[in-house]
Amino acid sequence: MKYVCALCGYVYKSSVGDPENGVEKGTDFEDISEDWVCPLCGASKEDFDVLEDGDDIDNDDEF
Repeated sequence: MKYVCALCGYVYKSSVGDPENGVEKGTDFEDISEDWVCPLCGASKEDFDVLEDGDDIDNDDEF
């Protein structure tokens, strides 16, 4: 499952994680520390929404 930041559009993918900020590849969004923030804009986890299959927002860049 993917999650998108409602503020900047960053897409969190568990298949990529966020290794630069201590989140290993394969980490589910629900398992990320509550103090983790969006690596692009600093938004909290509460500012992320589930990205449903078929939604056209996708970011193939590995942040």
